[in-house]
Amino acid sequence: MFKRTRIEQTILFPDLIRKILTAWMVAVLIEYLLLTKELRSLVALDGLAQMSFGRVIVLTVVGIFFLCMLSHFINEAKWERWGMFASFILLALLSIYASFSKMFLAVCVLIAFAFAIYGKFGWDSSPQSPMKCQKEHKIYLWITAFFSVLFFLFVSVWTVSRIYSFDTPSFDFGIFSQMFYSMKETGLPMTTIERDGPLSHFAVHVSPIFYLFLPFYCLIPNPAVLQVLQAAVITSAVIPLWLIGKRNGLSDVQRMLLCMVLLLYPAFSGAASFDIHENCFLTPLILWLFYGIDSRNVKVIVPSAVLTLLVKEDAAVYVAVIALWLMANSFLQSRKVNDVNFITGILLLLAALAWFFMVTKYLTEHGDGVMNYRYGNFIYDDSNSLVTVIKAVIMNPMKVIYECVDTEKRKFVLQTMLPLIGIPVLTRRYERYILLIPYVLLNLMSDYPFQHDVFFQYTFGPTAFLLYLTVVNIADFKNQKHKRIAFTSTVIIAAVCFISIIVPKAIYYPQKSIQNYAHYQEIREVLSQVPKDASVTATRYYTTFLSQREVLYDVQLSSTEHMLETEYVVIDIETGNLYNEYEKYMTDDKENGVENLILLLEQNGYTQYLKHNEVLVIYKKDNNFIK
Repeated sequence: MFKRTRIEQTILFPDLIRKILTAWMVAVLIEYLLLTKELRSLVALDGLAQMSFGRVIVLTVVGIFFLCMLSHFINEAKWERWGMFASFILLALLSIYASFSKMFLAVCVLIAFAFAIYGKFGWDSSPQSPMKCQKEHKIYLWITAFFSVLFFLFVSVWTVSRIYSFDTPSFDFGIFSQMFYSMKETGLPMTTIERDGPLSHFAVHVSPIFYLFLPFYCLIPNPAVLQVLQAAVITSAVIPLWLIGKRNGLSDVQRMLLCMVLLLYPAFSGAASFDIHENCFLTPLILWLFYGIDSRNVKVIVPSAVLTLLVKEDAAVYVAVIALWLMANSFLQSRKVNDVNFITGILLLLAALAWFFMVTKYLTEHGDGVMNYRYGNFIYDDSNSLVTVIKAVIMNPMKVIYECVDTEKRKFVLQTMLPLIGIPVLTRRYERYILLIPYVLLNLMSDYPFQHDVFFQYTFGPTAFLLYLTVVNIADFKNQKHKRIAFTSTVIIAAVCFISIIVPKAIYYPQKSIQNYAHYQEIREVLSQVPKDASVTATRYYTTFLSQREVLYDVQLSSTEHMLETEYVVIDIETGNLYNEYEKYMTDDKENGVENLILLLEQNGYTQYLKHNEVLVIYKKDNNFIK
């Protein structure tokens, strides 16, 4: 081993990152101490509003400069690591005192423990030796394929049954169903139901990836096809995951178990439960991107990165995070800025940033804008900007920890980390913690309830990161026995979670659609009497069936003006009141919404067209009516 000079030690990547983090931690501690006791609370935003972003940056820069100069005189880095640990301990104690909760305390203890390990042993930046797989046995590949087909059928039956039991609401499946009808007819992703008027869906979310589904939809233009296509896409994630496992030296048995973990992971299968979304592409595409990086295959990296960006405007976050991790990992291994992986990381980062700024500018100027309100718990001023969120995180990282362990998020953390037995965070290669950013940012930081719910689409992206971390962290285990224990444990716990969390909800819809088949068939026959070229306003659970038309509105969400312009109005008498669909038509009598709606229709020239028992009624407009 050659002996490095102090200057060389200072500029090595782990040393530089350590100095940046230490200086930043001290700067945050000083800034937090400047607040009065009342403003230190992490519940409200008053404290953040009083903190100075500029001062934190200046203090951090001064601290980095001081530590770099000090390195010329002190050859021991351990004191810096313990300085970081001490700063966190003080900051945590002050924060816990100001905003105490048991879970906040517990998580701070775990993070302090991680800092203590870092203080004692440092950063593992040793070169990663290439791993070789044992001889493969095809039987494990066939077993994986068999269970993948079962998973595909499971998700397909689950989600298609939601359509046939009238459980797919206007938001969001009614929107996508009408959008695909429009794409088939005109090539454009137009909807009327999404924002109560003709509008491209890409003015709300920029998702060109949907065009990959269009050829299949044109062959069978039925909403159920969209659910099946989603099931096929997410199931395909086992292919890159299998290859990633092989690339990281996992045996065929271990790869089979790894794929089983993915298929049983609650946040993966559960994410399909709220019907088709563009997010379904994220898990396989991100895993393909990881595989391309692991194998240094440009032919895989480029298309997977481009397609990931085309999923949605916020998909740029995933590519940017992977780029940052790739740059850090590359610099650790080669300590050269001209390394292929480092250059690849820079190009990915630039592409992600360029795409993000381009689509957000488009949404701001020509669309609905970026949905910054989902991070209102971090926006401490009137800017309504994501820049404010970034500044808040830099000024007070304890706010992030506090928000991530909020009461309503604890169940989600348990459901996502327990099946993986915490393996994504068990590593001394701390650059991998960069890959936890999507999980923290997309699922835990926001107060938007659906983003930390395993039954919504927001988990598809972070799942890919958590599974990749599981692969590489287990691959680092030197002892094969420990690997077997890890994989066996994850499969068992994931299976228990799958059976207890996913199965009850998944089997509910097929059972419901079969048990009430005759009832739903009668509803479909009545709804089929509405002409296909007619404009319609309908209640939320009938819009999917009626979505194959140019003009469609939702009774609850449309303006009265737009509703009265349509030729037909379809009213759910049976369950409409359960979802407050007629709330805006209610008066002091809270149960007369549907009666008032019908009276309004009759006053404007609508007459009863069809009625099915006390389930639904359809009104048709008399074009000769003069008010």
